[in-house]
Amino acid sequence: MEAKKKLLGYYDYTVVLTYCGMLLAFCGILKAIGGRYGESALYLLLAGVCDMFDGAVAATKERTEPEKRFGIQIDSLSDLISFGVLPGVFVYMISDRNALCGTISAVFVLCALIRLAYFNVLEEDRQQKTTGRRKSYLGVPVTTIAVFLPALWLLYDHKLCKNIFFFPCLLCLMGAGYLLPVNIRKPGLPGKLGILLLGILEALGMLFFMGWDAL
Repeated sequence: MEAKKKLLGYYDYTVVLTYCGMLLAFCGILKAIGGRYGESALYLLLAGVCDMFDGAVAATKERTEPEKRFGIQIDSLSDLISFGVLPGVFVYMISDRNALCGTISAVFVLCALIRLAYFNVLEEDRQQKTTGRRKSYLGVPVTTIAVFLPALWLLYDHKLCKNIFFFPCLLCLMGAGYLLPVNIRKPGLPGKLGILLLGILEALGMLFFMGWDAL
């Protein structure tokens, strides 16, 4: 008797955060298109939180080789949408669809695409040679934009950073960072919690001094 066919892909708990992060990022894209930039930045921040912990969640389960390879691919595809396309659309829309900003946004997405594809190649090669966990990144992790872009939006929204062209400048810096061959140590769980706590405290501090209407 032929085995019952399942949907393509994997749907266990190890990929739930990755899927949630992509869906949050897509909502952020829609918000940016609609001119709701504060909400869009919030969705980007939430997608970053999902990405920060999806690897730790995946490590709690013994996975087959196909599941590991799928995890590598789906994580990078989700990251491209979350930390490539969403910031690119955000900057293009907030600049009132400026042609130069649109070009910079497109190049930024390309940088994210190249960095993530190259990471996949290195990660698959690494996993064939060792079973240990990755200790460092080559190039700035794409998730970093989820910290800097919302912070810049808060500064801009409250008139502390008045020039709209700071946004494409941020994309230029981040895009270059994605491709530079610099080794960056990967934070462990305590480091991730520290970064998360720092981000929460920073956001609460800004909201306290500038007003809760920033939400």
